[in-house]
Amino acid sequence: MLLAIDVGNSNVVIGCLDGAKIVKEFRMVTDTLKTEDEYAAGIKSIFDFNGINTDDFTGSVISCVVPPLTNVFKAAAKSLTGASAFVIGSGIKTGLNILIDNPAELAADMVASAVGALAGYPAPLITIDMGTATKICAIDINKGFLGGAICPGIAISSDALTRGASLLPRVLIEAPKKAISSGTRECMQSGIVFGAASMIDGMIARFEQELGMKATVVATGGLAAQIIPYCNTEIVHDPHLILNGLRVLYEKNK
Repeated sequence: MLLAIDVGNSNVVIGCLDGAKIVKEFRMVTDTLKTEDEYAAGIKSIFDFNGINTDDFTGSVISCVVPPLTNVFKAAAKSLTGASAFVIGSGIKTGLNILIDNPAELAADMVASAVGALAGYPAPLITIDMGTATKICAIDINKGFLGGAICPGIAISSDALTRGASLLPRVLIEAPKKAISSGTRECMQSGIVFGAASMIDGMIARFEQELGMKATVVATGGLAAQIIPYCNTEIVHDPHLILNGLRVLYEKNK
């Protein structure tokens, strides 16, 4: 079994993969103050609670966009599996033709989502990762990674709205009954949810115009489920996109 860990700015996604099958998936809050022992103990507790035996792991793969935690999770993964972790970084085999100005700048999670998308869907592709930031990336018909756009995440935008406007309360990120809402909370939810969905639709249209053709659109990330149902564009919601990409990268490089 493979231990796959995706360390984001807000959450850590932990996957247990048996070949292409995701046996279990867990989430933890990202905390830069935790040590490798604290993370290892926390993950081990989750495994024990779910009946997962760490002796079944034969390896681990990590993508991390929080630099202080890269070595922390490397050590935690080795403690859990007994083997050195494979960390996504520059110089590894990806199968991608990375066409951005500086390929070394491409974040590990973007690499994983692109590889996961190409493994499961036809190109050209547009991937959307809705987490702390909303990252939209384009892959052309020849599997060239062209780049994309990084937008403020939905939760960040919502928090900024509340902090910046004294009379506006905190609201749940969920859709109201209609776009033209009559109460303050519903008006905010309309702007947050329908506004994000409209932004996604608009960016997809711009990307496809520049690609010169329709693309397969695949969305992932912790907030995708709240937004994608309200988009007008046909979008595949794949919550395991990055974990599958990590598995493919591990297999290409092991």
